[in-house]
Amino acid sequence: MTATADPRSAIDAVWRIESARLIAGLARMTRDVGLAEELAQDALVAALEQWPESGVPRNPGAWLMTTAKRRAVDTFRRNERYDRKLGEIGREQEFEEEPDFTAGLDDHIEDDLLRLVFTACHPVLSTEARVALTLKMIGGLQTHEIARAFLAKETAIAQRIVRAKKTLGDAKVPFEVPEGADRVARLSSVLEVIYLIFNEGYSATAGEDWMRPALCEEALRLGRILAGLMPKEPEVHGLVALMEIQVSRSAARVGPNGEPVLLLDQDRTKWNRLLIGRGLAALDLAESLTGGAFGVYAAQAAIAACHARARTGEETDWGRIAVLYEGLGTLNPSPVIELNRAVALSMAVGPEAGLEVVDKLTSEPALKSYHLLPSVRGDFLAKLGRLDEARAEFERAAEMTGNDRERTLLLNRAAECTP
Repeated sequence: MTATADPRSAIDAVWRIESARLIAGLARMTRDVGLAEELAQDALVAALEQWPESGVPRNPGAWLMTTAKRRAVDTFRRNERYDRKLGEIGREQEFEEEPDFTAGLDDHIEDDLLRLVFTACHPVLSTEARVALTLKMIGGLQTHEIARAFLAKETAIAQRIVRAKKTLGDAKVPFEVPEGADRVARLSSVLEVIYLIFNEGYSATAGEDWMRPALCEEALRLGRILAGLMPKEPEVHGLVALMEIQVSRSAARVGPNGEPVLLLDQDRTKWNRLLIGRGLAALDLAESLTGGAFGVYAAQAAIAACHARARTGEETDWGRIAVLYEGLGTLNPSPVIELNRAVALSMAVGPEAGLEVVDKLTSEPALKSYHLLPSVRGDFLAKLGRLDEARAEFERAAEMTGNDRERTLLLNRAAECTP
């Protein structure tokens, strides 16, 4: 045991590091993700009770696992399944400074983590449930942290997580990594969940803050873990590349008072070149695994790389970005992608070209409530000198957004269009 001045902080840090592996190992043993999470929480409660007096163990992860295994044995004994499950769980052990089972646990840890990722992101769950369960079980976030990140009530998030675990149990979702076509389909769900977490951190949909860096960091951490677990999957590296490059701009995206700073107005000396380098390396790896072809995430990373390589806005290769968006639209047809292509076209050719594309999107049902459509259209109209129309578009966009910072930005742009 080792003493620490602040045991609670040490326990929080240990939990954030060890919880995913702990739950994954327990889920392999019990074949029940919900039960595994409960056992891990029981072990955390025991640590909160004992470590402040006894000190933090030299191997805290092993201590937590030993405690959780004891709880599992007790649970199965109470459920009259003790004899059948005892062989899977292992016999009760007395606490030791270095428990013997840890070496055996390491043999399974990567497989267990990968199984947990695929289980938490199973398509049988709603998107919201997948996000919450992933942050809880793999990210190690507490319920109140997830609620704060998504500006939701803690009780609502707690209910969502409980329902998700029940759904997995009722559907008898196996604790395994799928194979073949099912693996490809499930991987897309995993990547979608990680990217949703990242996007909510990078451009918050509601609230007072333009960004929520903690969510970006958590998504990037999850992506890096997944890349280590699935090194031969190009789209995993593509997503990591995209997140690394995007988050490299964080310091330049927000002004001194928390106000948004748009891409072309950013001080590029504040961009994190280390993260850009990591992102470009991940993109190269994704391309090498496909022979140069792009998947959906790698294509977006290639677009981000065009910005990252340009030392100034004027140096940006907008023509290539427009071509990349066209290719991305072929891979994943979407009016949002077409809207982004319109922006690239306006920069490469002129606002008239962009406006022509955007005008065709105004009847798209999927963009009816999307505030960036009138925002982009307002920008094109302003550049063409059609100020009254531009002001009306910026005001409409301001009414549609749920983010306070973005609303202020759009209203300021509307005011700039007033003669």
